Amino acid sequence: MSTRARLGVAVTVLLLIAGLAGLGWWYQAKRPAPGQAAGALAVNVTSSADQGPGTLREALFIVAGTNGKANVWIRVKSIAIETPLPPLVNPHGVRIVAEEPGAEIDAHALTSGPLFDVAGADTSIEGLTLRNCVAAAILLRAPQFRLRSSTIDSCDVGVDVAENAGEVLLERDRFSNDRIGVRFAAASRNAVVVGNDFLKDREAGLWAVRGEPDTRGAPISIRENHFTGGGVVAGNVPVLVERNEFTDATEAAIHLVGAGAVIRGNHVSGGAAMGIIAENAREAVIDSNELDHLAAYGIMVRGSANTLVRANRVHNCGYGMAFVLGDPRSPSTATDNTIIEPQFNGIDVIGDSPILRRNQVLRPHAFALHAADFQQPGGRNVPAHPFLEGNNFLRADSTQVASGDMGGTPRQP
Repeated sequence: MSTRARLGVAVTVLLLIAGLAGLGWWYQAKRPAPGQAAGALAVNVTSSADQGPGTLREALFIVAGTNGKANVWIRVKSIAIETPLPPLVNPHGVRIVAEEPGAEIDAHALTSGPLFDVAGADTSIEGLTLRNCVAAAILLRAPQFRLRSSTIDSCDVGVDVAENAGEVLLERDRFSNDRIGVRFAAASRNAVVVGNDFLKDREAGLWAVRGEPDTRGAPISIRENHFTGGGVVAGNVPVLVERNEFTDATEAAIHLVGAGAVIRGNHVSGGAAMGIIAENAREAVIDSNELDHLAAYGIMVRGSANTLVRANRVHNCGYGMAFVLGDPRSPSTATDNTIIEPQFNGIDVIGDSPILRRNQVLRPHAFALHAADFQQPGGRNVPAHPFLEGNNFLRADSTQVASGDMGGTPRQP
């Protein structure tokens, strides 16, 4: 082959290699990042400033105007927000992701309003730390929201879920030192709070309260979370609180008011407060929970109707359970519970008429069962009239003190 021919072949090969390299570069540039939907707009945040090119503010303006899904990649370690950010309004979906998990957004300079105002459906936030919000870190006003692997610290409210929001997933997040970690204004369809840590939230880790009963949808699922300090407050909003850990609650680990609560399979341990309080509750279910080393009552049912307390284990607490001023026409029931070595009374009944079946009180330091009438301020007497069936009440010396079928005020131990 002549020199000219060999040169032509070499040039052709070089051109082919260059073309393949260019094609590879183009493919890499257009290929979505891991977890990013194909065809979604990608906007990078490369500036820590509040305003200007490459800032989070600019990115949110860009994704608000796009006609399709968008991804915002936080590629800086910290951002200081000084003025309110534009709301997230893209109806096609926005995903905000920290490239390095834990990237921090500090909102201490904001004097009002939420840090993120989520008004567009199908929004997710992943891997961010949001701090020092004077109001809510995230105000949620749209369906299909996801918060994953993020931290919200020292805010008034971590995630504030409005009445019209549904299909909410809060998963593997940390809510610390907030006034309220997560707040629901009403029942929320397909809302799941799972695998989160709530640490030292001052009023509640999770708050779901409204004035009137809300029966519009399935209960909010609150499961497999760890609460330290603050707990769950639920009032007239259906909740399923299941397989959570509560430690060192400051007032009550779980406080129920009104209708629509199922509390099942939780572990409540330690602290000067009560474990579970059902107050003016209707048809609540408190089932198969373990409560230990509480200074006050493990379970208190007060002013309630048709509440079922079943198969709970209360041990080494100040008191076991109490039933106070319930509805005699719709009595609450305690069945198959075990109370072991309370420091004082096992079961207190004060001006109430609960049904007590097949419960065990073992080694109480005072009364196994103590029933007392209640004197109202006007002088009216409200009698204690529990119905007893098949209970096993044993003192520390193992002598039987009350059992069998008994109506009316029981014998005192």
